[in-house]
Amino acid sequence: MTCQGQDCCLFLREITAGVAQLLPLRDTIRSRSFPYVNTVVIVLCVYVFFLQVQDTAGVFTQQWSLIPARITQPAEELVVRHAIPERTPFGIQQRIVEARIPDTAIPPLLTIFSSTFLHGSFLHLLGNMWFLYIFGDNVEDRLGHGRYAGFYLAAGGAAGVCHLVTDLAAVIPTIGASGAVAGVMGAYMKLFPRATVVTLIPIWIIPHIVELPASLFLGIWFLFQVWNGSGAIAGGMGSGIAWWAHIGGFIFGWVFVSAFRRIKSESASVRVIRRPTVSHSQYRRW
Repeated sequence: MTCQGQDCCLFLREITAGVAQLLPLRDTIRSRSFPYVNTVVIVLCVYVFFLQVQDTAGVFTQQWSLIPARITQPAEELVVRHAIPERTPFGIQQRIVEARIPDTAIPPLLTIFSSTFLHGSFLHLLGNMWFLYIFGDNVEDRLGHGRYAGFYLAAGGAAGVCHLVTDLAAVIPTIGASGAVAGVMGAYMKLFPRATVVTLIPIWIIPHIVELPASLFLGIWFLFQVWNGSGAIAGGMGSGIAWWAHIGGFIFGWVFVSAFRRIKSESASVRVIRRPTVSHSQYRRW
């Protein structure tokens, strides 16, 4: 199928929109243990969101969110300038208003982790927690509860660092568990490449439910992040989504599990199991 000019752009836009809306309904891997850590993370994110909703001024969110400039620049330079349109006798003119970025409640570097428990809207929270619910329990089951807790925090940290280095002077607060959840998805793809994901795919407003290999579903998702992240850098404009946090988190999850499995296999290969030899004289006679 070929397309030219505007028709081609519209076609690609439709396909891209469909890829962006891939919705996993469930996977085919059953956990052997209850996902305690995954459940605690979901409950904690919901609780923090309620705290955000109660703070109508948004101070709570800004104090705990990741703002790259707050880490890379001196505190006295943390000023945001807004252009506010005003109607004057000479027409609409822009009035520049300066506002200082509020201080953090914790050391600025730690907001890389705290920001993963904040969300910008109910749909933002729902989407992240749903993906975490689908893929997180199996990763926790395979890694173990303690390792999974450390892994989740580390994935969120890696995602935050990746976003930080791609936009060092940003003054826009960055929040959301997407980077940490992306790490979980990268780990899932490495651990369960042959699993299948029951997926809802809206194509031209017609919903289709299909079973996709987990490697295909997650691979498409990852390529979509790379496509948009590269476009954001090439265009020099932000899109409101921290694409490179998603990319960094996903790669971290993949690499972490690869290293974990390698270390585990090496430790198993050097472990020597010796069977004790028992002579007849060592038996207790009745």
